[in-house]
Amino acid sequence: MNQTLDLTDALEQIKAGAKIDGKDGVLAPLIKQLTEAALQAELESHLTTEINKNRKNGKSTKIMKSSVGEFELEIPRDRNGSYESQIVKKHQTHISDHIEEKILSLYALGNSYSQISEHIQELYGTEFSKATISAVTDKVIPLLKEWQQRPLESIYPFVWLDAIHYKIKENGKYISKAVYTILGVGLNGKKEILGLYLSENEGANFWLQVLTDLNNRGVQDILIASVDGLKGFPEAINAIFPNTEVQLCIVHQIRNSIRYVASKNQKEFMKDLKLIYQAISKEAAEIELDNLESKWGKKYPIVIKSWRNKWEHLSAYFKYPEEIRRIIYTTNIIESVHRQFRKLTKTKGAFPNENSLLKLLYMGIQNASKKWTMPIWNWSLTISQLAILFEGRLDESLNL
Repeated sequence: MNQTLDLTDALEQIKAGAKIDGKDGVLAPLIKQLTEAALQAELESHLTTEINKNRKNGKSTKIMKSSVGEFELEIPRDRNGSYESQIVKKHQTHISDHIEEKILSLYALGNSYSQISEHIQELYGTEFSKATISAVTDKVIPLLKEWQQRPLESIYPFVWLDAIHYKIKENGKYISKAVYTILGVGLNGKKEILGLYLSENEGANFWLQVLTDLNNRGVQDILIASVDGLKGFPEAINAIFPNTEVQLCIVHQIRNSIRYVASKNQKEFMKDLKLIYQAISKEAAEIELDNLESKWGKKYPIVIKSWRNKWEHLSAYFKYPEEIRRIIYTTNIIESVHRQFRKLTKTKGAFPNENSLLKLLYMGIQNASKKWTMPIWNWSLTISQLAILFEGRLDESLNL
């Protein structure tokens, strides 16, 4: 294409149906010309402000990438070497951040480096290596670190804690590691991921470290924490937040129970189990638990024992109104976040290091958070009920 194309020629070509952007698009030479004209004007302005005698001294060239393709840019020089462009800075290789923004948006949607490279090539006629794309996405890491250390609110009415597992390369071999996710609902009723933490094994000891970090970042009180049935979890929570009510996930408990029930009995067993967790009160639920034991106790003692041992925390939700019960009886709200994580990571069997995983999950969280603009359903009623049920603990925060 003619590199001295002027605006009139460009408009005529566009009217004739010529491609606007991309490698062979009409705009590529125009951007080159406009940028070089701006550089010349910038240098001339610089020369007029110089006290000592100075003048132009030829040009240097560098390859630039832009949203409309790649081109060779001529950059004017001065004899004294005091001119430094603010339009195209010393190590700048892009006319704008548009391509990098596109790379990050594609990355945040779970595209592999190969897929991103193909997209960028198709859109802009510019080829990016996997190493370059990795370098672009690595720019997220400082933002991730800052996000992980950000201050939090002093009180959260609801918090959910759960873990998801991934394969990560370490010392030459791939090992399974747990990503600990903490989802909170603030006093405004809006969801927020409070943190992501990585450990080799999911366990109460590490959860204790996670909860300590939340405390160090400003969290002083959690009203209700919903968690799975991990042994020692309630104790870990209450070690840092002694006044927090712990609700074990009913859905997790049901799933774990049904694993030990023969397939021929599962339908009938589930019907009897439903009478427990859908009871109108804790007392009514305990009657149904007694009935379950009478009917199935000899055949499935391990299941009944599990319900008995965990009953204190499984039954916590019965003391609350329906609006609050619906929120806390299950960790499904955080499992939906983990489903989004799995969509992002489905093209990757494993990760070469921890940062490669965490930066992708962080980008996914930023995308998801854009949709969390509204409070959870019926929040005004819910927060009013909490203020009564947890007398005094919300007064200062709600200015009551």
